[in-house]
Amino acid sequence: MHDTFDTAIFGTTTLEHFRHFLTSVADYAIYMLSPEGIVSSWNIGAQRFKGYAPEEIIGQHFSRFYTEEDRASGKPCRALKTALEQGKYEEEGWRIRKDGTPFWASVVIDPVRDTQGKLLGFAKITRDITERRQAQEALRASEEQFRLLVQGVTDYAIYMLSPTGHITNWNLGAERIKGYTREEVIGTHFSRFYAQEDQASGLPGQALAKAAQDGRFEMEGWRIRKDGTRFWANVVIDAIYDDSGTLVGFAKITRDITERKEATEALEQARQTLLQSQKLEAIGKLTGGVAHDFNNLLAVMVSGLERLSAHPHSPPNPKVLESMQRAADRAATLTQQLLTFARQQPMKQEPHNLNQVIESFVAVLRRVGDNTIHFDIRLAHDLGVVMVDAVQFETALLNLVTNARHAMPCGGTITLRTEEVEISNGQVEALPAGRFVRVTVQDTGNGMALEVVARAVEPFFTTKPVGKGTGLGLSQVYGFAQQSHGGMTLYSEVGKGTTIALYLPVVAVPDNEGDLLYGVRSANKTALVVDQECDALRRAVSLIEEMGYEVLEASSGAEALEIIRHMPNISVLFTEVAMPSMSGIKLGLEVRRLIRDVHIVLVSSHPNDALSRSENEDGYNFPVIYKPYRMGDIAKQLRLAG
Repeated sequence: MHDTFDTAIFGTTTLEHFRHFLTSVADYAIYMLSPEGIVSSWNIGAQRFKGYAPEEIIGQHFSRFYTEEDRASGKPCRALKTALEQGKYEEEGWRIRKDGTPFWASVVIDPVRDTQGKLLGFAKITRDITERRQAQEALRASEEQFRLLVQGVTDYAIYMLSPTGHITNWNLGAERIKGYTREEVIGTHFSRFYAQEDQASGLPGQALAKAAQDGRFEMEGWRIRKDGTRFWANVVIDAIYDDSGTLVGFAKITRDITERKEATEALEQARQTLLQSQKLEAIGKLTGGVAHDFNNLLAVMVSGLERLSAHPHSPPNPKVLESMQRAADRAATLTQQLLTFARQQPMKQEPHNLNQVIESFVAVLRRVGDNTIHFDIRLAHDLGVVMVDAVQFETALLNLVTNARHAMPCGGTITLRTEEVEISNGQVEALPAGRFVRVTVQDTGNGMALEVVARAVEPFFTTKPVGKGTGLGLSQVYGFAQQSHGGMTLYSEVGKGTTIALYLPVVAVPDNEGDLLYGVRSANKTALVVDQECDALRRAVSLIEEMGYEVLEASSGAEALEIIRHMPNISVLFTEVAMPSMSGIKLGLEVRRLIRDVHIVLVSSHPNDALSRSENEDGYNFPVIYKPYRMGDIAKQLRLAG
């Protein structure tokens, strides 16, 4: 029958070609049905999909491929009827293979008629799309699971925005956090959640633009609920693009972190309160220690002056003078430490050979001890030049030696050593590799426990009883090392003493600059001293006269200028900074205009470098020494006078 059927459809000339085509197709089941639904042809694809050989199925009704439920409901007959009525029948559904296993099929049935319109049968094409359906079902299940997940989240507001910022979906978390139902917000612009000032500044639009540009935008800020209350939100906006790179919208996640912000603020407030309490405690310790220290120093000075006054015509007792000198030095050091911490005293760094600085200061260091203390001074030859504030270095050295002395109540040895060393990167704190001058102070005293070593450089920390120390010593030393671009190491062992080393970087300076710093130059030795306080003026005049200078004195800037106009051969101007009418800085500038090569030295009770720069419009950088100064401080400046 099917040969006559095929010839009627295609004609004899193309029949063989068609049969060859049908035989070659393996991905589709293509076969013919009679008007009653009887299978009349069978290709390789049909045999592969459904498992039947041609001789097993030709002549059988095609309804055998349907499930029992579909056959019982008459679905195969309805399919043929629909194909006749509509010219085509198409569907997807379960079909049964020969072995009884189901597969998901895409089915197309077309009626076939001859040239006169007579129904000859049906052409049926079936494809196994089980894998595609499984993938689609898995995708649908995943999407549904994701939808349920997003909808079920209540701690986060998760919703989508269109490219223009309009809300396209809304989860339970968004409803809980912001107070709006889905019906109230879908289709509205998300800017409604921003505060009025943020809306006015264009923040919502900026957030979307940033997300579109960078792919992501994150921030924290205030947002508004439906009832008008504010909450602190963490917001993340991600741009969503399709496969072609077109922006299709934004995913927006918002979390209410108001409680966390309040907790953070409360913690910060508690921290500030604790810090303030610690500051007050530190100030109490500091003032108590300083008061006791100064009382002790004043007691030495007062008792010494009383003894000298009691015997005005007798030679002064050397021991009394020595104790008074030590008390004065200690008071000066203590004052300098207080000013350093109170006013952040700047470093006046200059090139120095530390051996020379130590040699000029060693007499002061020796006065710290007594006959139970042995000093061992070991200064290396050919020491490199370093950039330091000499006064601050001397203070640091004095603090180290004083601490060493206190650690040896029964006597011992203090070793002061200098040497030039090469260190590797990070060998000492965070210092870079290079050449450093190492200054070591070592004692044979009691040593420190590990917990004390850990806090040794903290300001105000001290293990000494009240009245025996302020806790500023080692912190000043450490601060000096840091400001000098150097470092400090501390090693101590209980019962075996303490070793503290300062590392200061070596710098290259011309030889003639070193000569300038330490050589004594011949010069016109006429100095003008200016100070409004009579006692300070007389002390400065006396010290400078002892150095061989002819000294003139003035109590104001105007008086000083009058003297210079009559005696323009002044080589040194030694002036207090803080004076009424005309400050020492302005006086120095005026004098420099009158005498170009005059050496100007400023004296200040306030170690604040900004003071000397604020009025120094012409760019001069006058050297400054601070009260209370020693003869050595003045001598160093006079060596620079030319």
